[in-house]
Amino acid sequence: MQRHNLLLNYFSAMHDALGPSNWWPGDSPFEIAVGAVLTQNTNWGNVEKAMNNLRAEKLLTPAAMTTLTENELAERIRPAGFFRLKSARLGNLLRFLRCRAPSSEALSEPSLAFLREQDMDSLRDDLLNIKGIGPETADSILLYALEYPSFVADAYTARLLHRHGHLPPDAPYNELRDFFMDTLPPDVATFNEYHALIVRVGKTWCKKSSPKCGECPLSSFLDQMP
Repeated sequence: MQRHNLLLNYFSAMHDALGPSNWWPGDSPFEIAVGAVLTQNTNWGNVEKAMNNLRAEKLLTPAAMTTLTENELAERIRPAGFFRLKSARLGNLLRFLRCRAPSSEALSEPSLAFLREQDMDSLRDDLLNIKGIGPETADSILLYALEYPSFVADAYTARLLHRHGHLPPDAPYNELRDFFMDTLPPDVATFNEYHALIVRVGKTWCKKSSPKCGECPLSSFLDQMP
């Protein structure tokens, strides 16, 4: 109960300071899933440039993107960086979707509705078996694209939990995720907003170097460290 209340208080403090985040940018589940792959090791501004290239050519359905060769796709997503590697990873995701889709018509829609027929844990395992899809990307697809209550952890999450005395700096991904999943009710809207707020706090105050702890919305909780 103590951790539950503390996490809710963290959420309230961040939300009161920053307001709603309205994450994740994207017009469809497939577009969000593509963005989750492209955002690996880059910033969102670069991802948006790549997404605009795909959007301009109406390539944001699985069927449309599959018409491109790996090199052609790489050129479209060049602004996102590591474009050849990310093109290969998107190709792996597309092959997964083709195997799962009940028909070719399903691939012409960006909704990925056929994935929602599977339970979250088994679908997460399947996503993690796709080469190039790690835990953070898989959870981003589950939460933001498919609206499953799968908490997304990242470097900002690790930094916040370490600085507030909850976990060591090198805690593995699943331990970061479980810190929230084992405590909070499985609610998509809450997990969505919570992760977004942590990222925003991390970028503004809880920086890797020269953090601005005194100005952070969570500063008052530093006196309550375990």
